[in-house]
Amino acid sequence: MLAISIELLHGTFRGDPDGTANTGRLTRGEWPPSPARLFAAFVAADGTRGQCRVTDGTELTWFEKLPPPEIRAHPRPCHQSLLSRYVVEHTGSPSKSHHLEYVSRKGVLIRPGVRVSPRHPDIHYVWNVETPAPSLVDALRRRAARIGYLGCADSPVRVRVLTELPQTKYPYDAFIPDKQGDTVINVAKTGDLELLDWIYDQWTTRGASMARKQFPVHREWYRSPGSAEVVDNGRVVIWLRLRTAVSGRRITVVTQLFKNAVLSRHQEIHGEPPAVLHGHGLTEKGYDLARYLALPDVGFPRSRGRIHGLALWMLPGCDEEVYQMADDAAREVRELRGYGVHVEVVPWDGGSRPRATHPGRWLKPAQGWVTAFPAIHERRRKLDLNEVTRWCKHAGLPAPVAVRSARTPLVSGALDLMPVEVNRPNRPRLPYSHVELRFSEAVEGPVVIGSGRQRGFGLCVQVSS
Repeated sequence: MLAISIELLHGTFRGDPDGTANTGRLTRGEWPPSPARLFAAFVAADGTRGQCRVTDGTELTWFEKLPPPEIRAHPRPCHQSLLSRYVVEHTGSPSKSHHLEYVSRKGVLIRPGVRVSPRHPDIHYVWNVETPAPSLVDALRRRAARIGYLGCADSPVRVRVLTELPQTKYPYDAFIPDKQGDTVINVAKTGDLELLDWIYDQWTTRGASMARKQFPVHREWYRSPGSAEVVDNGRVVIWLRLRTAVSGRRITVVTQLFKNAVLSRHQEIHGEPPAVLHGHGLTEKGYDLARYLALPDVGFPRSRGRIHGLALWMLPGCDEEVYQMADDAAREVRELRGYGVHVEVVPWDGGSRPRATHPGRWLKPAQGWVTAFPAIHERRRKLDLNEVTRWCKHAGLPAPVAVRSARTPLVSGALDLMPVEVNRPNRPRLPYSHVELRFSEAVEGPVVIGSGRQRGFGLCVQVSS
């Protein structure tokens, strides 16, 4: 195994989790310190390429290929928002808005962000991999000895590289990588070393104009300590963003183009797609398929129902290899081009805007859910609690305790579609409705109901009680 131990020498940590501390609205700091930040600290400790002094840099190439680690840290630290303050800007030119104590010096507003105070000062990052060669371990230890702080400069640390986990008097729980987890943490990925070199080159040329938000981050879902083991209710294997929003009335075209693109890329990369992606060859009753979801902007006063993103949901019980191959195929989708639609597609970059592309918008547990796109009826009969309960059972959801339906939208931005925009040519025409569901307990999304759920109809968004 490989383990990296961090000791917070001041017992606190201050780091900006997403580059938004300078807005003054950050209320929770980064915790635990992300593996991506740790990797960047190792890179900065001795540089790369010609800047290396005590290593040759090959250990970093090996290090960036490691999978996301298990992180053992205090699970519930105290988050203290620090007060903004003005400091003197060290410039040579006079300024009108100068300090009385420092003539001709300009005052600059500093927002320091949030200080995190854990109960225990030690953090362990653990990789269950084959112990690396002694030369790699030695090189990592040389770099670790040169790391003075992690995050901001007022977070001094002592870093140690270990090949076995040390005995400790502190009761540690672990943040575990889990695609069905409840928190997102930045991690290092293959290619980050090259990216950091490029950022350094740009910074030496352009200086402070280089902003952190200009560069991509890799985020992984983690299950935090104390959270319940998540039951396998299926998995969204990828979240994608559209460069340009598309009218929600194009849902049929968008989801069909998305499906075609995924199947085509799967054929090119891994060969014949499995039946769960296209449905051909399945004869048993009651089966479910992958769901190709279009993510609209709904639920806010100014929502207009425009599609900003895509998601691919895979049903539970698939082999891990099937999930990975579907992820690989969807990740290679670069554009959707078809009738009335031509838009570039990129992976979700972890940003909070637009809200429609953020996983939390569709995954966050809630007792109330309402359709963003109308749900297509499974049968031609009265739509009551019993019928909707049947839909929920088919979709892998618990039975609702109350429902209401309407022909028109029940939430701002939801789509009021015409029959030609819902029903497919040469297929039986079924009625469709907007539906609001209430469950006895909070249900985790994505919630998608009705007979058109494989092509994005019946997608629901949370509503407050």
